Amino acid sequence: MKKLNWINRFIFLINSLFAALLLLSYALPYVFPKSFPTLSVFSLSVPIFITVNIVFVCYWVLQFKRQFLLSLIILLMGYGHLKAFYRFSGNEESSVSEGVLKVMSFNVRLFNLYEWIPGDDVDQDIINFVNSEAPDVICFQDFHKDKEEVFVNYPYKYTVYKHRKNKNGNAVFSKYPIINKGVLDFPGNGNNGMYVDLRKGNDTIRVYNLHLESHRINPDEEALTKKNSERLFKRIGNTFAMQQTQAEMVAEHKKLCHYKKIICGDFNNTSSSNIFKLIRGDMKDTFEEQGKGLGRTFVFKFFPLRIDFILVDDTIEVLSHKNYDQKLSDHYPIKSTIRL
Repeated sequence: MKKLNWINRFIFLINSLFAALLLLSYALPYVFPKSFPTLSVFSLSVPIFITVNIVFVCYWVLQFKRQFLLSLIILLMGYGHLKAFYRFSGNEESSVSEGVLKVMSFNVRLFNLYEWIPGDDVDQDIINFVNSEAPDVICFQDFHKDKEEVFVNYPYKYTVYKHRKNKNGNAVFSKYPIINKGVLDFPGNGNNGMYVDLRKGNDTIRVYNLHLESHRINPDEEALTKKNSERLFKRIGNTFAMQQTQAEMVAEHKKLCHYKKIICGDFNNTSSSNIFKLIRGDMKDTFEEQGKGLGRTFVFKFFPLRIDFILVDDTIEVLSHKNYDQKLSDHYPIKSTIRL
């Protein structure tokens, strides 16, 4: 191999910078947002760091340069992060029918109440989509009260609205009896958490439906680039600090539950964050188990973001996980088939 020319030396310098950023990002799940709010924001950038390093590996390989080893080694060191970002193979559908439970999570953005997506039939498209996919349990975030009676195939439901006057909140619809229910009242914001205990045969399953604090950022690229970056970082950091409080509430609450557990929801954060680590604990991420591709769940122009999750207890078998492409909200629905 020949020595690097000045162009490649400069490229390798940039490569080294992004390799170092990726390496440092592996520590982000251990960074508490309350202590380091600005630093925790970089968890949103991990998909960028991974992608750029993959590009550098390809570049150096095509150049027949051993410099590809830098990014390759660091990527392999963070295999767990890479697996949470992209899955090469997995099952999107399961042929198993006995003893299974199909669970969907979907932030429906008030069923397009304010016509963020042009068209008069988006709300009906959402309803038709859910009915056609026919999950056994569906967890809605940003649910609208006016739609409580439209899912006639689900005899059991529980809806939670943050305030009495509010018409938006969380909802769980189930084909199985709800024998217990409750609220995780997140302090000081419009989002909330909830849970239901379902009876399926001889099993009782606790299902959490979470909607963590929102960033309230316009995902439109032009709108983002016009914002003051310092103020934006500070605001997101403060949001992460609020999410930490919420995640700690969830982690403590689920410790008290001795049933098999499923956690669904819009975390408004990525799998590289301390927030995700706190909530997940030793549970399985169904995308990491059986997902395929990038697994994006949020409509964002810069890079794919996976901020919606289905987590299950370690004793539960994940048979399939599916990410949908239907653009019926600013989030994409996800569904997992599990065996209890």
